Amino acid sequence: MKRSVSVPTTTRPAPSTAKPHAASTRESLSSPSAATTAIPPVTPVTAVTAMAPKGTAAQTPGFAASLRSFLAYIRIECGLAPASIAAYGRDLDDLVGDLVSRGVHSPGAVEAAHLAEHVRYLSRVRALDSVSIVRHVSTVRVYFRFLHARREIPENPARLMERPTKWRRLPGTISPAQMRKLVEAPCADHGALFVRDRAILELMYAAGLRASEVASVRLNQWFPVIGSMSVVGKGSKQRIVPVGAHAAQAMARWIETQRGELVAGNEIQADHRLFVSNRGKPLERVAIWMIVKKYAAVAGLHDVHPHTLRHCFATDLLRGGCDLRTVQEFLGHSSVVTTQIYTHVDKTRLREVVSKFHPRFDH
Repeated sequence: MKRSVSVPTTTRPAPSTAKPHAASTRESLSSPSAATTAIPPVTPVTAVTAMAPKGTAAQTPGFAASLRSFLAYIRIECGLAPASIAAYGRDLDDLVGDLVSRGVHSPGAVEAAHLAEHVRYLSRVRALDSVSIVRHVSTVRVYFRFLHARREIPENPARLMERPTKWRRLPGTISPAQMRKLVEAPCADHGALFVRDRAILELMYAAGLRASEVASVRLNQWFPVIGSMSVVGKGSKQRIVPVGAHAAQAMARWIETQRGELVAGNEIQADHRLFVSNRGKPLERVAIWMIVKKYAAVAGLHDVHPHTLRHCFATDLLRGGCDLRTVQEFLGHSSVVTTQIYTHVDKTRLREVVSKFHPRFDH
């Protein structure tokens, strides 16, 4: 068991008792104010095997202990979701692998120049896009700030590390007619579980859900009488979303027919999930990706993925006159700034607005 590590309070302010929000962990730990704030001690755990460092990181003794401590911190103290913790772990494994190849075998030996070389490696060798590099850099900044706050390293080599510009990409959408072809594509010709697949597609478009949210929803989170669903999104934030008649009917058909046969009374194995596999086990997020890609191909659509349905949900609401704040609540965005990207998608509506109000646009 790894010993709990605490920051001496004689030289640093006492840690806040408030639990940091999971969604803001990267920025809260890497913000300027965090440099003088102690990080709460990690609660001892007997096993963090699922969140333990893997690959090169696990095989490098100089890094393995600090990585276990860091991953335990963001899991226990910050309450991050497993998917977020796994993303941190992958980024740090990439970092350690690159550092070891340069002859750096412990956090204390890392210098600012090493981190600058790592960013160049991600850009030139790995050819990652700016969004991925921004995420990597944020992870590295948080990790070394954590170690410095714990006094495990004398200096923070990532203190002046700059993040590259993050280009904001417009979300891809398809037309309402194409969406209808997609959600109506599942039929008996495409497998025994077409009823389930139709329910998944209808629900994702009707409520704007993420693939991970669809995979995690349980039976008791669906309220058919009032046509609403309780959803747990990023940062373990809960929201209530309305579900339209088409999706409700598709889910009722799935629940009343195929689901019962697959689960066969073994709800413990199914973890009470709304959607299960052909073996009656919880359906994984990657399976939902495969389902969407499968029926997109059937419908003759290209470059369509689960988030496309979410993008279309938001864009169609705004096109129909729904206000931005309401769409923000439906999507579960922490900030309306994230939702604002959808206001740039509907180019036809933008042209109509300019044409209506600009005196010399079409005249």
